[in-house]
Amino acid sequence: MEITFSLEEIDSAAKQVLAQNIKSIITFHAGMGVGKTTFIKALAGQLGVKDMTSSPTFSLVNEYETEDGRILYHFDLYRLNSESEAYDMGIDEYFYSGNLCFIEWPEKTPNLIPIDHTAITMKMLPDGKRQLTVK
Repeated sequence: MEITFSLEEIDSAAKQVLAQNIKSIITFHAGMGVGKTTFIKALAGQLGVKDMTSSPTFSLVNEYETEDGRILYHFDLYRLNSESEAYDMGIDEYFYSGNLCFIEWPEKTPNLIPIDHTAITMKMLPDGKRQLTVK
């Protein structure tokens, strides 16, 4: 699936992604500043999360509750120096908890990401729109 959207259309794009057969583990691939966190906020909003405020850049993971009572973990692995740091924080327990896990910078832990996941790749287009691919 591929979607091109402007920031004004982000909620509609998030709704389209959630309508797909996505896994509970979702990795987000994009360069700095492309809008991974902004898109994750839109997804969380569509899931009824009320208290999402910021990226977990310094804490590595934030926990939220969806409208239907599910747990959503939002990871920002940018500041990790090694996979062993992630393993030491118990990241595998989060990934195999059965809860939703949205993971920014998954390339920092390539050997720890479950095989059964959905990958979202985002690109910034010259006109400022984003192109999103779901695999």
